[in-house]
Amino acid sequence: MSEGRSRNMRANRRTDTKPEVALRSELHRLGYRYRKDHRMDLPSGVRVRPDIVFTRRKLAVFVDGCFWHVCPEHGRQPTRNERYWSPKLRRNVERDRLADEALAEAGWQVLRIWEHELLHEAVVRVQRTIEHRFDNRVRG
Repeated sequence: MSEGRSRNMRANRRTDTKPEVALRSELHRLGYRYRKDHRMDLPSGVRVRPDIVFTRRKLAVFVDGCFWHVCPEHGRQPTRNERYWSPKLRRNVERDRLADEALAEAGWQVLRIWEHELLHEAVVRVQRTIEHRFDNRVRG
């Protein structure tokens, strides 16, 4: 990999992306408290780091980038160095599915939000999921 490519790859953030920070800020402003980038060692042996974790509600929220997680709406096939990028992106998607399954087996709800989603809609999705999980726990 060239030095320029390495520099570009290092510049890609794993945490604190603009969509993630915007969602966290709005949730915090609304009074929600959560953990960010919280490492979870699940009983299945899978280790995950959701972007936002509501521990008492057992809700894990991921804010996925359209390119990195192959968004069905905006994801695109790489046109350069396809032999490198295609398997890498496929592994990202496979890792996402593995994390979703492991979290579900451990009793967690997973919410995946695409980076292109409007902030208001993402906040409403999180709120509805929290309310739904709370209602089910109270009734159950």
